[in-house]
Amino acid sequence: MHSKKTVLAAAFAAVAALTLSACGSGGDPADDSVAEVSSGTESKPATVLDQPFPKPDLVLTDTHGKKYDLREKTKGKPTLIYFGYTNCPDVCPLTMSNIAVAKRALPEADQEKLQVVFVTTDPERDTPASLGSWLDAQDPDFTGLTGDFPTIQAGARQIGIGIDPPKKEKDGTVVSMHGAQVIAFSPKTDKGYVLYSEDTTAEDYTEDLPELVKGETP
Repeated sequence: MHSKKTVLAAAFAAVAALTLSACGSGGDPADDSVAEVSSGTESKPATVLDQPFPKPDLVLTDTHGKKYDLREKTKGKPTLIYFGYTNCPDVCPLTMSNIAVAKRALPEADQEKLQVVFVTTDPERDTPASLGSWLDAQDPDFTGLTGDFPTIQAGARQIGIGIDPPKKEKDGTVVSMHGAQVIAFSPKTDKGYVLYSEDTTAEDYTEDLPELVKGETP
């Protein structure tokens, strides 16, 4: 079991915004508030938030083309939320694959409880159909959401994740800069209380998911 650092969410978002990867983890932090981080000599993938996030008030479109109210659909359920895009070359597919591997290690009843929600940061290219095909290759029970970019960006900011509009590079590739963190929401409070960095491995998730499903601190 990992020892965890306890931080305020805004502080972590500010740190995350300074870390760029090929997938584009970054973007502006959710707000400019200053928060203290408890001392710690070892960085761990999971961070227990001192001030949990309320679940985003976000209504988008799922991979079946139907309206999806995030708060309503995931109420009282253990939920992992991640913002990314299907054309990401590395971090996004690896993150979802790691979660899928860890989910399969859970008892079947707990697998059914766990909600994994992937919200695209590149809605122009990630249509419901293309997003659905991409997620099916990871886990057919994962939920994919798309919609208009301003709504998605506002929803990400509600949980301290900054994302920028997709940009076309000189070589023609389109890059979506986004915070690459996964936030776990408790089935007891519906608040996001544990945050995972892009360095989190399948083994890390496998170790923590049994506690997260119960709404406990791993």
